[in-house]
Amino acid sequence: MPTSNTMKIETKRKDLFLRVSKGHFATSNSHSNYYIDVTLQKARLSEARAVAEELCSHYRTNTIVDTILCLDGMEVVGACLASRLTEANYANMNAHQTIYVVTPEATNSSQLMFRDNIVPMIQGKHVLILAVSVATGRTVETAVDAIKYYGGNVAGICSIFATKKERAGIPVNSIFNPEDLPDYQNYKPHECPLCKAGQKIDALVNCHGCSKL
Repeated sequence: MPTSNTMKIETKRKDLFLRVSKGHFATSNSHSNYYIDVTLQKARLSEARAVAEELCSHYRTNTIVDTILCLDGMEVVGACLASRLTEANYANMNAHQTIYVVTPEATNSSQLMFRDNIVPMIQGKHVLILAVSVATGRTVETAVDAIKYYGGNVAGICSIFATKKERAGIPVNSIFNPEDLPDYQNYKPHECPLCKAGQKIDALVNCHGCSKL
């Protein structure tokens, strides 16, 4: 973690936490007073399964999911979520009883695209968007646009942490939200009060993690 001012927010599950550091952090789209570290949820199987089980409850009985679109390196969680949604003891509306787990490519202009061999997993399919977090919402909105462009239907949006309850008219389901971090703030870079107060950035953040400055 990038600073000593860190904490772990627990849930009723012993294997599910939200690890955060407080400070001044910058992404390509925004500045925030918290760094949310989901490295272990994305890489450790036990934690990925715990995340998948929590998110599964939103979709297992009333949502058709043919494809899970993983953003921000969420493929391990996506595979666990697909496994849960296709288990025999859950009602599943997908006639094929299987789910594709895919990742988009980003162009130089930050648009998302799918290669020809991936398009059949999007076109005509019900696609669930899985992200690490939904803060500004720009990334998931780009994903929604890409799915529609390639002829898919957006089945839902879910994430580990979200400050938004909906994006592009689609409900966002998350495990954690600002109620778990009451003083969480996210700003446009040119409007950041931390910058205006002269507080230096602690680290640069992207989907791979953080780099101290």
